Amino acid sequence: MPSSGKQKECAVDIDDHSAILDEEEEQSSASDIASPSTSTQKKKKKKSNASKVLNSLHGDSEIPQQLVDHVLDQVKAEGSIASTEASQENVREALEKLKMMDVVKGKAGIGGSNTKDMGEHKFWGTQPVPQPGEGPPIDDGYIEPSKPREEVRQDAYPLPKDFEWSTLDLSDPQQNKEVYDLLSLNYVEDDQAAFRFQYTAEFLHWALTPPGYHKEWHVGVRVSSNKKLVAFISGVPMTIRVRKHQIPVAEINYLCVHKKLRSKRLAPVLIKEVTRQVHLKGVFQAIYTAGVVVPTPVSVCRYYHRLLNVQKLIDVKFAYVPRSMTLARMIRVNKVPNTFTVPGLREMEERDVPQVADLFARYMRRFDLAPLYDLDEVKHQFMSGMGTGAVGDGGPGRRAGQVTWTYVVEDPDTHKITDFFSFYSLPSTVINHTKFPVLEAAYLFYYATETAFVDGAEESGRLKKRLEAVVGDALVVANKANFDVFNALTLMDNVPILQDLKFGIGDGILNFYLYNWRTAPLAGMNSESGVPAGKGVGVVML
Repeated sequence: MPSSGKQKECAVDIDDHSAILDEEEEQSSASDIASPSTSTQKKKKKKSNASKVLNSLHGDSEIPQQLVDHVLDQVKAEGSIASTEASQENVREALEKLKMMDVVKGKAGIGGSNTKDMGEHKFWGTQPVPQPGEGPPIDDGYIEPSKPREEVRQDAYPLPKDFEWSTLDLSDPQQNKEVYDLLSLNYVEDDQAAFRFQYTAEFLHWALTPPGYHKEWHVGVRVSSNKKLVAFISGVPMTIRVRKHQIPVAEINYLCVHKKLRSKRLAPVLIKEVTRQVHLKGVFQAIYTAGVVVPTPVSVCRYYHRLLNVQKLIDVKFAYVPRSMTLARMIRVNKVPNTFTVPGLREMEERDVPQVADLFARYMRRFDLAPLYDLDEVKHQFMSGMGTGAVGDGGPGRRAGQVTWTYVVEDPDTHKITDFFSFYSLPSTVINHTKFPVLEAAYLFYYATETAFVDGAEESGRLKKRLEAVVGDALVVANKANFDVFNALTLMDNVPILQDLKFGIGDGILNFYLYNWRTAPLAGMNSESGVPAGKGVGVVML
């Protein structure tokens, strides 16, 4: 089962014959990890194409014309958000405004620069995934049939000399910190990166320990001599609906190999080993996302970004003032209201779980790809990351260790939950910035509204208006909690509301994949087979 790299710098190639580091780069061994180097000379590295593209976007350099042309073509192809008003000038202005490192945006790609020649992916040719050149499937279904447990490989795959397998227990603070340290220090490869994800123990525990999780699916590799964790991949169980089919899957995420060991070809064996562990539990399908293109995406979504703390974002070079705008006007344009617009809005409580679960289940039927949550999963996804203590203990608008924010709208007369929204926090370290060492980023998670079930609500614009109010109040909550930027993808019902809520188009692309399952393409940033943009995808991947 494949991994989902958070961005192309960390998504280790899994071809049998290549690695993300150039072949000319010096290979490292376990001894390089076991003890610090005493050499005073820095090893010279041949820069990857990804690094060169990133460098062209870094600092004061101009936005590449190729990127402007690519985004313009995509916006016009979408036929959705302001496509009729798109021009080279305003596309370039938007990109100037949102010029940032991929890692901040999440799993990102710059135009088509991270697209590999699919014919070179030998590893994928051996996997049960749709292959290049295949036409659309006649029927949805598995590619390879499931196997009885006794036919699944019982022994772990062999590792290179000096390394050993390790099962990680994320409930153990020490092991949780080991995963945190590995991801924080090695999830970005580019030496010039300005930002790095700052995973917290609370975030990892929330993301990787949902109800029914298997710690055997948290697969690590250690150096045999000193037991240092140098590689990791995770899987968590979930049930999804793909059109009319309900299937149990593993959500595969967080493939990470220590920088100095990328040439050891640990990534393919990590994927094979987590696949084996998943098969041993009787699960034979998976869902995953990546910024890179491998065989074969079932959908593609684009990132959009709502600037909140404009002055800080300018200072850390996350965003830039467009030529046609002053800083003062940019701050005014992006100012967020201080008060809610939706009456009855309050933080979700445990007593709301049954109603939220029911509303969520009905709302998600509107999308072709969606998660299926029971009551325990709803409680975990929307409440277990709410932190401890009182609001304010973790800073303005926050509890200590808070990862998720979930609010509901309660009708004052019937006490029925009519709407809810949620978002989660994934901050980034701003490297070598003493004034602002952390960039606070919020990501839109799930939401739902009863307005969707009113006859003619979509055609009349009533649904759009309601979602703008609900998600607009999410921006108010995020702003009060001192977030700097609010990110969203072109999925679910996001597409019609992003522009009016002043989200700017990003250049980050997120590819969605299904393992061992065929289905026709799903509407993401583009419409598909008459399905409007966004409405094919209802799964938010962390």
